[in-house]
Amino acid sequence: MTSDRSGAFSPLIMLVLVLVGCVSLAGLGLLAAYEPELRSGDNGQEHALSRSAVGFSALAKLLEKSGTPVVLRRGALSAAAEEGLLVLTPSPGTRSSRIAEFEHGGPVLVVLPKWTAMPNPLKRGWVRTDGELSDAASMGVLPSDWREGVRMQRRAGAAEVRLSRPSGALVGVQPSVEDLRTLSGPGWIPVVVDEAGRGVLVMHQTSGVYVLADPDFLDTAGMKTLSGARAAVDMLALIRAEDTPVVFDLTLHGFERSLNPLRLMLEPPLLGATLCLLCALVLVGVQAAVRFGPARANARTVALGKRALADNTAGLVRLARREHRMAAPYAELVRAEVAHAVGAPKGLEGAELDGLLDRMGTSGGSPLRISALIERAAAARTKGDLMEVARDLYRWRLEMTRERR
Repeated sequence: MTSDRSGAFSPLIMLVLVLVGCVSLAGLGLLAAYEPELRSGDNGQEHALSRSAVGFSALAKLLEKSGTPVVLRRGALSAAAEEGLLVLTPSPGTRSSRIAEFEHGGPVLVVLPKWTAMPNPLKRGWVRTDGELSDAASMGVLPSDWREGVRMQRRAGAAEVRLSRPSGALVGVQPSVEDLRTLSGPGWIPVVVDEAGRGVLVMHQTSGVYVLADPDFLDTAGMKTLSGARAAVDMLALIRAEDTPVVFDLTLHGFERSLNPLRLMLEPPLLGATLCLLCALVLVGVQAAVRFGPARANARTVALGKRALADNTAGLVRLARREHRMAAPYAELVRAEVAHAVGAPKGLEGAELDGLLDRMGTSGGSPLRISALIERAAAARTKGDLMEVARDLYRWRLEMTRERR
């Protein structure tokens, strides 16, 4: 009975596992870096990504389809967007300090919340209204100094609302608004009023901020009729400069774009450094997976025997920078070894031995002469000279001893 003990996994399986792990890790990094942008935002809240009755996605899409530039603000704005109309749609309970912190070069519109909404468990993105907010809760999103002397009025029931300028010029008609809300008070200038002259859209005299008392003129519920949609677009056109975008803020609802380290590494100018790092990691992985040559055996920290003596001697010669001085002794050593190999008489030395070896080399067809090599070795002055004469001495020894053949 035999068994295959070659390994628990095949190389192909291991390679696939490594690739799957790398792809999964890269995907996790991308999701962590761009998670706010990947969220649909359709959570039923009061913002431009929500398609619920209290959301403003319908208005954003209508403006975009009608040719009006639309920007969904998640962070810093471009210079062109800074001149556009910034629409803030705070949720009930939003701190008033958040509204006061906004700095924008163009006009700012704050849409007051009106409804208490709960997510619909049967339909994702839908909500169920659970009554209206109190006047204090609705105006609580405004800074305290803006609320001084402000009075909110209500008109009970659902009815048609004709919107006009204080001068009487018609702005639009909203077929049905339930429990219409209006604002009035010292320091607030009516911009758009209802039939009774009460302010639906007002402007704060000191800060220049616009406030819409009733969100049902702009939210999805107000976009369900053609006349209501036209009234919403015309109302925004009154306070928006021509050829400037409408900017819907999303940072109040947690969709702010954050500059985390992962995102910085995946965008210019640091993207090039990240790619270089990935290439280096790939090369390190390849080097770790594929061995270049046989494994090197572990050696003693302090070597023993003849090898240690030779290494220490070579190290001393190298430190003294006297490598070229070894050329002449090496030449004499090679000459003695060849003389012994060819059976030269023991009494011959010096020029006589060189002459004998030269004649034997000529008869054997060798172009090299030991007498010339001895002279070159004595004249060596650099490590390059040493290497050249050592190479020729090695060739001459092989030819004289017939090892090359």
